[in-house]
Amino acid sequence: MPTYKFKDNATDEVFEKWMYMAERETFLAKNPNLVQIPYAANTVSGVGDFQNKTDGGWNEVLHRVSKIPGSVVKPYK
Repeated sequence: MPTYKFKDNATDEVFEKWMYMAERETFLAKNPNLVQIPYAANTVSGVGDFQNKTDGGWNEVLHRVSKIPGSVVKPYK
C-alpha cells in the first residue's frame, strides 16, 4: 500500500497517510483543504553480487549439481 504525503492548506500541517491508490482520489475529494505533495519514493538496492551474499552451503549445492552428467554448473569457489 503506497504512502502519500499531504499538506493541509488551512493549517500548513504536512503529514503522510497510507492508503490504496483507489482511495486517494476519494480522500482528496472529501478534504478540499488538502493537497498532495509529490516526493521521491524510497528505493531498494543492493551492493555486491551473489558470491558475497551466500554461504558455503550454496557452493556445496553447486558442487553437487556440477557432478550430474551433462551439467554445465560450476561452483564459484
